[in-house]
Amino acid sequence: MATLDLINVQKSFGPTKILHDISISMADGEFLVLVGPSGCGKSTLMNIIAGLEEPSEGQLRLDGHDITQLAPAERNISMVFQSYALYPNMTVAKNIEFPLAMRKVEKSKRAERVQSVAKLLQIEHLLERKPRQLSGGQRQRVAIGRALAREPRLYLFDEPLSNLDAQLRLDMRTEIKKLHQRLGATIVYVTHDQIEAMTLATRIAVMKGGVLQQLGSPYEVYNRPANIFVAGFMGSPRMNLIKARLAQNGSGLALHIQTGTRPPVRFELPNVPSAMSAHIGAEVIAGIRAEAVNLAHASMVAGPTQRAFDARVEVIEPTGADTLVVLDLGGHEFTVRLEPDVSLKPGQDARFFVDLAKLVCFDAGTERLIE
Repeated sequence: MATLDLINVQKSFGPTKILHDISISMADGEFLVLVGPSGCGKSTLMNIIAGLEEPSEGQLRLDGHDITQLAPAERNISMVFQSYALYPNMTVAKNIEFPLAMRKVEKSKRAERVQSVAKLLQIEHLLERKPRQLSGGQRQRVAIGRALAREPRLYLFDEPLSNLDAQLRLDMRTEIKKLHQRLGATIVYVTHDQIEAMTLATRIAVMKGGVLQQLGSPYEVYNRPANIFVAGFMGSPRMNLIKARLAQNGSGLALHIQTGTRPPVRFELPNVPSAMSAHIGAEVIAGIRAEAVNLAHASMVAGPTQRAFDARVEVIEPTGADTLVVLDLGGHEFTVRLEPDVSLKPGQDARFFVDLAKLVCFDAGTERLIE
């Protein structure tokens, strides 16, 4: 496949700067997902990679070769669009074959490639149909097949699943994952759906306002978010972010959580980054994921990094596979993920264990991770 390097890429439309010094290096066979809210610049960056937009500054290198000024047709890149972009008057076979015909590949090889791609995507039975005779998922497979037929160096996917219903999105997400595993292709994928990003990517680039907020593996982005924006954007439900005060606790540290007249909550912290010591006496933003909390049963004993706390149940949201419970923790809403058959009721006080090994803290001023 290919390596891709984006070096200080910037894009401005008049006085408005859309992209700010984006630098990303992709390894051969990597699946990079660009994720962020609408208007964050991810589609603009995708169009620059494809050659549909020119960067205002910066450079793009594919396999070490500068492609910044190359036309789209000269880049050997295939793109799958949100809208499928199929030719309505052509059969599925002709749609898949079209980019090969444009490149003047001989007819026998085109037919062989169409059959190979159709088998891979399990659409052999659709080859003689027109796009109007296909479901949304089938059209998306054809669009992917057309991209695969060219055997490009790099694949670009621009929100390819956003027009599909929930179940079909899940099915197609699995198919794209399988496809990447089989082909070892180098892929750049744009989405605003952080679940898609987490499940598909080998690395995730989180963007906001044209600025790269964090670049890392799904594990890193989820468990060690670089800042409060990433912590709140990645994950469903979002990470609990609570204002707290960091205090000296003997030779260690403790977090004090209190808002208004609610009873305070105090957590003695296990081993913490040495950088936390610089924040003693200051306000920090404590971050903890919903799944880091368990309901404390009578026979349970807290582990070495777990701490017990009492809280009042505010809301219970069964989801089938688990139950989301919103607690009042020191005057803050705090969401926890519990087992599906949990026996709690709104207004009830209960005891919980939180695993503070999974705690992260952010500087209240800079909103950056303290590490």
